[in-house]
Parts: sequence; C-alpha cells; structure tokens
Amino acid sequence: MSLRRIVTSALASFALALASAGAVTLSAGPAAANPCGFYETASDAYYNHCTSDGSHIVIEIDDWGPNSERCVVPGVTWIGSSSDIDGAWYTGRTC
Repeated sequence: MSLRRIVTSALASFALALASAGAVTLSAGPAAANPCGFYETASDAYYNHCTSDGSHIVIEIDDWGPNSERCVVPGVTWIGSSSDIDGAWYTGRTC
C-alpha cells in the first residue's frame, strides 16, 4: 500500500471519528435536561423512569425522616421540593 493511500485512509478515519463525536455531543444535550433516575432543580426534586417497556416501578425516597416509597410510571415524576428530598432510587420491584 502506498504512503498516499495510508495517509488518505487515516485522514478519512479521523474525519469520520470527529463527525461521530459531534453527533453524540449534539444528541446528548436534550437528554441531560432530564437525566434518568433522581435529579433536582433549584426548587424541585424529580425521578425520571427511563423505560420503553411501560413498566411501573417502586422507588425509595430519602425525605429526611423515615424513607418513603412511591410507585412511578415511565417518564418524569415530581417527588417533592428539593429542600425536602435528599435522593431517590429504584428498589428493584415493580408495582
């Protein structure tokens, strides 16, 4: 293989890698707005159940007292004020 072909092939691979990285960065933006699992804003706490199977799951909520449980559906569920909630996680059970 000639040096010209090796250099051309390497440059093409590098350009493809850069294009792919750009596509990943662009698509990662909207997902970061509502990440899967527990997340907070300045005033509210949410749990985003990311699924495509329609399952309902039980989450445990650390709300500064005895923890509570809640059944959540797919998508984003408001679970309280961010000042009242310290975290939430999937318990491994469906409901």
